[in-house]
Amino acid sequence: MRLVSFRITNFRSIEDSGEIEVGDSLCLVGKNEAGKTALLNALTSLNPHPSTPMTLDVERDYPRQHLTEYQRRQNQQDHATVVTSRWEFDKADRKALEDLFGTEAVPKAPVNAVRKFETPEVEWNFDFKFESAVKHLISRAKLSEFEAGQLEAAKTTTQLVEVLGKLEAPTKAQQELLEKLKGLPESSMTGFAKSLVKAKLPRFMYFSHYDRMVGQIRIDDFGARKATNPPQIESGEIVFLDFLDYAGTSIEEITKSTTYEGLNARCEAASIRITQQLQEYWSQNPFLKIDVRVTKGESGDPAPFNAGIVARARVRNDLYGGMTVPFSERSAGFIWFFSFIVKFAQVSKDGGPLIILLDEPGLTLHGKAQGELLRYFDNEIVKSHQLLFTTHSPFMVPVENLPSVRIVEDRVFSPKPGKWASEGTKVRSDSLAVDRDTLFPLQGALGYEITQALFVGKNTLLVEGPGDILFLKALSSALVRKGHPGLGSEWTLCPAGGLDKVQPFVSLFSSAKLNIAVLTDFAKSDKKKLENLKRSQILLGDNVLTFASLLGVDEADVEDVFTPELYARMLNEAFAVPTALQVTAASLNSADATTTRLVKKAEAAFRVMPDSVPEFSHYAPAEWLITHPGVLDEDTPESRDSLARAEIIFNSIRKLPVAAVSVAGDD
Repeated sequence: MRLVSFRITNFRSIEDSGEIEVGDSLCLVGKNEAGKTALLNALTSLNPHPSTPMTLDVERDYPRQHLTEYQRRQNQQDHATVVTSRWEFDKADRKALEDLFGTEAVPKAPVNAVRKFETPEVEWNFDFKFESAVKHLISRAKLSEFEAGQLEAAKTTTQLVEVLGKLEAPTKAQQELLEKLKGLPESSMTGFAKSLVKAKLPRFMYFSHYDRMVGQIRIDDFGARKATNPPQIESGEIVFLDFLDYAGTSIEEITKSTTYEGLNARCEAASIRITQQLQEYWSQNPFLKIDVRVTKGESGDPAPFNAGIVARARVRNDLYGGMTVPFSERSAGFIWFFSFIVKFAQVSKDGGPLIILLDEPGLTLHGKAQGELLRYFDNEIVKSHQLLFTTHSPFMVPVENLPSVRIVEDRVFSPKPGKWASEGTKVRSDSLAVDRDTLFPLQGALGYEITQALFVGKNTLLVEGPGDILFLKALSSALVRKGHPGLGSEWTLCPAGGLDKVQPFVSLFSSAKLNIAVLTDFAKSDKKKLENLKRSQILLGDNVLTFASLLGVDEADVEDVFTPELYARMLNEAFAVPTALQVTAASLNSADATTTRLVKKAEAAFRVMPDSVPEFSHYAPAEWLITHPGVLDEDTPESRDSLARAEIIFNSIRKLPVAAVSVAGDD
């Protein structure tokens, strides 16, 4: 069976989560204390895997603020619902139902499974068309018109059994139909359906970032410790036992054995299998290997490992000559990753239907390792099992599958000024959560993904901002229209935000092996920044260009490619400056006589404009020019001089070395 959706109610911080649709995988994103763990714990209770038991307890799990009221009005027939889930029949089960009761009786809609407090069994609700089933059964029984007429009162399969059982002298055909129905579980269509789905309902395996394998375990006293009430066993020891079982042995076999050679051979075989998976998905250090041995406790070891039989795990690093260290001394991220691989391998062995629930997986992993974990999910889990996991890390958000992401938030509202209340944990499929902290992981993931692709090409030219891109694109197009070479298609323009941002940008994209050049504004105050950038040698020396050096002036921005007359015209048009206040080349020059930079003169000119004139921005004139390209085609001194300066800029860019760009079909 396949989980279609679920809804959690009346559980800890969750009064009503809302319906949550589930595909192959589901990522629940939210900040700490939002209720992500509660969602997984509640869902686990529907049908927990034996290795991760989860029981419902009213006093522990019912929303505390409503507990007293619930206990006061509760009776034996009024148990609160915790999980409402919708499931799809698999093809075999659906065919079995349709063969027996007819295709019209079995709707395509999913079936419902419900878990309530203080009820040991899952409650199933089937939206069957029972009258259609009754008609189909009667038709298949080949009853005569009279025999069928005796059964007209039956509207369900249960009623059909009752009616058939009350017949004083049932015919042979009626008796055969009755025996057929009585042979069904619960003598009904519903009972037959329950028998089909009961064995097919997947188990939920819950695994937390706290579930980490211990480095060693004393196994000769394990049985006695397990028998105590409560059992004196750590969760990390259970993971170690899973590893031993994965190795093909058990505590019982080890404690009864008189030799260790065979047992160690099994542990070594399992170590090799786990190491192979570890090396494929653990990119942080490919030289690590796992070594597990069963030995006798040494008297000098700390208790309780100074006696009896002890299983120990160690990690060997081939980069350092095969040196080994205790498993427990490795990083928390490595220990968690290894523990999860072991746990998943173990619970997958029985081959039964399984849904994996992971609470904050990879929390202690490096960002790149978290990406490797997502790859492990896709390659090793999702192909065979549905997967639900929670996170508040941007690197654990599957940006290539955003429809699988849900936002989890503890929704707070103000019923009256100065008063605050909570609606409890809510899950939403849109990305419009009110709380910015809740959205941060999603925003971070999207931002990182976008920076890896947006505006970036094999040959990337970094400029100051988006306005520079529009100005340069407009100038290049105008030159091409006049038969002159423009910027060239091999360069991709990308806004970097200034000289301060160039070095971090280059570092961010270093793994992409891009050919990066810089064309930047320059003021005298930027001299040290420019020298530091060139001194850092993160770019080739000739790959750092400034408008000032190319135009032969002390200071310049992209705006200085244009003549003052043309730039003044763009300002007037872009900001709809009234005729009486319109900017001219002369007024720009007098607005700030301390600088030659047109953009600074424009800033000064607009500072004294009345409030009716829009506030100055660098982008608006560029936006106007890209939508009015004809101004550069005019045969005026202003246009000709501006294009001549632009040609100097583009000629210098074309002299820069470019990297070969592969095309479709290239090796």
